[in-house]
Amino acid sequence: MRRLLALRQEQKLTSRHVRLMAQSLEVTERTVWRWLAAAERDESAAAEPGARAQSRDRFTVTSEVRRLLALWKGNVAAVHRELTARAVRGEGEPPPSIPTLHRAIQRDLTPGERAGLAKGERAARKHDVFLARPRGWRNQAWESDHMQAPVLVDVDGTARRPWITWFTDCATNAITGVAVTPVHPSRESVLSALRSAVLREDPYGPFGGLPEKVRVDRGKDFLSRTVTAAFDLLDVTVEDLPAYTPHLKGTVEGLNRAVESMFLAALPGYARQPRPGKRSSRPKDEVLLGFEDFTGRLLAWTSWWNTEHHPAPLRGKTPLEAWQDDPTPLRDVPAADLWTFTLEDAGTRTLTTRGVRFRKCDYVSAWMTGQAGIQVRVRFMPHHDHRIEIYHAATGRYLGPADLADRATEEQVSAVRRARAARSRRLKKDLEASQRERYAAVNQPEAPQRLGALTTAQAEAELAQATDTDLSQLSLPDLIPPAAPPAGWRTPASLAALTTPDRPAPLPSGRDSAPAPDGPDGRAARPTTDKDGDTS
Repeated sequence: MRRLLALRQEQKLTSRHVRLMAQSLEVTERTVWRWLAAAERDESAAAEPGARAQSRDRFTVTSEVRRLLALWKGNVAAVHRELTARAVRGEGEPPPSIPTLHRAIQRDLTPGERAGLAKGERAARKHDVFLARPRGWRNQAWESDHMQAPVLVDVDGTARRPWITWFTDCATNAITGVAVTPVHPSRESVLSALRSAVLREDPYGPFGGLPEKVRVDRGKDFLSRTVTAAFDLLDVTVEDLPAYTPHLKGTVEGLNRAVESMFLAALPGYARQPRPGKRSSRPKDEVLLGFEDFTGRLLAWTSWWNTEHHPAPLRGKTPLEAWQDDPTPLRDVPAADLWTFTLEDAGTRTLTTRGVRFRKCDYVSAWMTGQAGIQVRVRFMPHHDHRIEIYHAATGRYLGPADLADRATEEQVSAVRRARAARSRRLKKDLEASQRERYAAVNQPEAPQRLGALTTAQAEAELAQATDTDLSQLSLPDLIPPAAPPAGWRTPASLAALTTPDRPAPLPSGRDSAPAPDGPDGRAARPTTDKDGDTS
């Protein structure tokens, strides 16, 4: 622009020069002529062509405007109304126009600040710049997380969204271990996924071995006593990340997003599928996958990810190729030892003729014959109540498994579950009925008015039913009337009518005479003193 201004001052500027400048800046020729006119009036305008001229009294965003933006969730029009109302009340200067306020907010606030004031910190974090960790070497760092799959799966006749727990290697993007649960995951899910991640034998390998550290979020399952004890025994450092920092474990978070877009979205029962109509309900004739079928397909996709997929950070390699090209030695653990380390310790017990007592149940096995009387240590997998593992208390030697002695049949378990489900539905229905209260709509400030009229007969019947269930209302305190008080006691008429007049009650201990009679005014007569000083 300065070059054009010099040519114009030398009277050598032609329309060709203006046309070439307009093409290079992707603006119109008229805009270039306007910029030249502004540069002739103020040479500082030539440094930033098209920039708005700055004045000393230009409106800037203040801390009060920022607070109002946070209050009104980024609504600039609402902020302008609030500032105008305050100016009318004499609480500040009148605000500028809404376009000026918009320009000031766009100029003085960054996109992250505007998003944060409107939608909170998570929205502001999307505009931040994050550094990438070095790739490192295999088994240097793993990341683990739970993910609820957005797919409805048939689990014993009920549509549920299963949970996926997996471990990923940060250096190779390989999925080292995975576990699927039909309902909410627990520490048992973490331990199961950990065993499949560490073991390198079929059908888990070739990925595995012990990592140097594992990054987890603040989930109670990952920080439970059993899981942390297993990591300590395996000499694995657990890095507990701060809350609401998914960017600190980007490998597993990226896997959570990839599995949905690359695999889960194509399955039947996908819960986030756009559907026609005002209400996005699932079609009644939709056939859902069984839990076994879903698990098989997920494991097949995991194998494809590890052996055929080419993630962008690996630069054309598959996770398997990146794993095999890494010469870092691996730390393996025997399967038997790993199973022992990932069991929860229940302390010592005495093996009796009835077996081992654990959680009010007896567990027996054939190897216990002739072993009654020894001290054993019980280890178990969480939520697997059908079997426990027994170890010698003194030497730690593995003795064998023990199964539940009086285990119910599948038919009995199913009947109990049906009864529990029916009871749960009945209780839920009763609770919803008790909480289903409606109030009248109002258009004036007034106290809420509860709706729901009852007839007198309905009210009396419901109150009678409630009274019958209250045992305190069924008590009969007057069935045996109390004995009459002594003759000299002042007794209210209401209490005297409820006593038995023919059997006076004995005087309290320590009193050998009746109290003084009342005076004429109904009060107790005051004691009198004779001329010798004796009190009567």
